[in-house]
Amino acid sequence: MIYDIRQTTICTYASPVTQARHVLRLTPINRYRQNVQIASLQILPEPSQRREGQDFFGNRITWVSLGERHDRLTVKMSARVSVDAIVAPEGIATPPFEAVREEVFATADIGPMSPAHFLFPSRMVTLDPEIREYARTSFAPGRPVLEGAIDLMYRIKADMVYDTGATTVTTTPPMSFALRRGVCQDFAHIMISGLRGIGLPAAYVSGYLRTAPREGSAGLQGSDAMHAWVSVWCGSAIGWIGLDPTNAVLASDDHVTLALGRDYTDVAPIDGVIVASGGQRIDEFVNVIPIP
Repeated sequence: MIYDIRQTTICTYASPVTQARHVLRLTPINRYRQNVQIASLQILPEPSQRREGQDFFGNRITWVSLGERHDRLTVKMSARVSVDAIVAPEGIATPPFEAVREEVFATADIGPMSPAHFLFPSRMVTLDPEIREYARTSFAPGRPVLEGAIDLMYRIKADMVYDTGATTVTTTPPMSFALRRGVCQDFAHIMISGLRGIGLPAAYVSGYLRTAPREGSAGLQGSDAMHAWVSVWCGSAIGWIGLDPTNAVLASDDHVTLALGRDYTDVAPIDGVIVASGGQRIDEFVNVIPIP
């Protein structure tokens, strides 16, 4: 599947900003099953300094400095990306979750995609006891790891209400889990907390969903904005499998990956420091259009 992706992010400030430095994670890169044919990032006002690079996890980073006085920052990303459908194993054909847990604790790999980096608490994902017990219900002794993870995904979808006004970008998993409400970030963080709580590696993935649903299918929730889902490590023989708890589907060619990390703070699309007073508002517009 080939997509034309257009994202516009507008930050509007209550008072003029005199100086700003930002870290932007808004450019997709080539990944497994994903090929970026072309991508560009337009920033207004024009930065006085701009530098491109990658972070530890391989995400594309753009560092910018703005010295021009401004009351609005506009970032426009355009890309054409091809994504191959996933050929996932049957859940029952994956190793028992206990074997995966033992394997990851024995690993000596410290590379960017080592499961060891996605096993412990991170800045926004605590190992909450209540969420751990909730996740444990999906993992009876000897249950295949992917089968258990898919069951957990379905339960989160069934038990949580998608509500854009219930949480904020700083809401922690225990808070959204207590509410049983939230958005894709909350669904993903809850699932990650539960999986890590029982010793299974899980990563946070940010990206996009196709805007128009496939013929005969209902639209995916979260398709009108940036989206988030979970990547679960199923042992070295199988590797990472993407699961979308907001929609209770495997992440396949309806999902375009932008960035990957331990939680939202590793993949936040716009971060940084501004010199100004008052608040700010961020508006986001996303279109992911399939190319015939």
